[in-house]
Amino acid sequence: MKKKIISAIACLAAAAMIAGCGNGNQQTTQAADNGAASSEKALKIAIVTSGAGVDDGSFNQDNYNGILDFVAEHPASSVTPVQDPSGDPAAAVQAVQDIVADYDAIVLDGFQFAAVAEVASDNPGKDFILVDTFPTDADGNEVSLDNVYAMTFKEQEGGFLAGVAAALSTQTNKVAVVNGIAFPSNVNYQYGFMSGVNYANKHYGTKAEIVEIASYAGTDVTGKNVGGNYVGSFGDPANGKVVGDALIKEGCDIIFVAAGASGNGVFTAVKESAAKDYVIGCDTDQYNDGANGDENVVLTSALKIMGKNDKRVLGTVLDGTFKGGNYTLGIDTDSVGFVSENGRCQLTADAVEKISKAYDLIKAGTIVPAANFNGLTPDNFTGIDAE
Repeated sequence: MKKKIISAIACLAAAAMIAGCGNGNQQTTQAADNGAASSEKALKIAIVTSGAGVDDGSFNQDNYNGILDFVAEHPASSVTPVQDPSGDPAAAVQAVQDIVADYDAIVLDGFQFAAVAEVASDNPGKDFILVDTFPTDADGNEVSLDNVYAMTFKEQEGGFLAGVAAALSTQTNKVAVVNGIAFPSNVNYQYGFMSGVNYANKHYGTKAEIVEIASYAGTDVTGKNVGGNYVGSFGDPANGKVVGDALIKEGCDIIFVAAGASGNGVFTAVKESAAKDYVIGCDTDQYNDGANGDENVVLTSALKIMGKNDKRVLGTVLDGTFKGGNYTLGIDTDSVGFVSENGRCQLTADAVEKISKAYDLIKAGTIVPAANFNGLTPDNFTGIDAE
């Protein structure tokens, strides 16, 4: 599985796009001029993020790192982070409107940028990379635009792998998932995680209980109560710690964290726990964030391949081959996975083998985990009986 997932990060250059959200302090990063850049087209890039910013250690940071890699290879280009601390969809789109004239390409991270379609339509000479949502018109209908490369992921697949890992590794038989806001991507992670736990309980003899605290239940974009444990923000580590502490008090020893910078608070709660507790990282390999003295609290991480796609799509902007469209990426395109590399996770060999088997069943289409809007539930998803 090590080769399957880590090489997936390298080979995904065939599939995607990515995004961020924001308004606030701006600081441009430009690679040092090596003398060879003077004849190359200079690409001015902005990445707009929520209040979590580009150093959230997860979603936004992975996208930003992909852009930084692009700038490093094309020193005439530059990137400016823009931050909208509100997280409000209207404010997020306004943040884009405020800067659109100043950049060639704008990377937008998150569901709150769905309504950017109008801005993109009014600025056909600008190219947009949108992650975790597709653009929508004024009535909320999905649209496809020539200058918007939109990429969503099958987070439920990564969540499923995390759920199997948690069920196979728990000692207390109590596990949980902590999310930021109940946007579709986060609910996908939650439902996928629950599906994975249920699958492991059914097939591997585990007895893991999924802990949900009613006061932290989420409400999705349709107004439906989806349960789970939601911080209510992607940029509130203090409240993230409160949620983490509450789950540890309930006996959870493994917590899957899909909450952006709010998740940093969960990491802190686990590090401060007197028990031997773990987190499962999200979006990127978060093993470094798990360092706790001589130990590490990260069991593994569920992966979405984002920054590599940012870099690839920016390359098409630079060479004039950019093409818009809406794409949903998953295990079938090696765009979702988990960390199994020695020294970057603490899974047993048996757990890696079983999670890898689940990965293969998802890739084959035998297992389809529950997601926010695919009509399946964590208790009754496609392939629940598959082995």
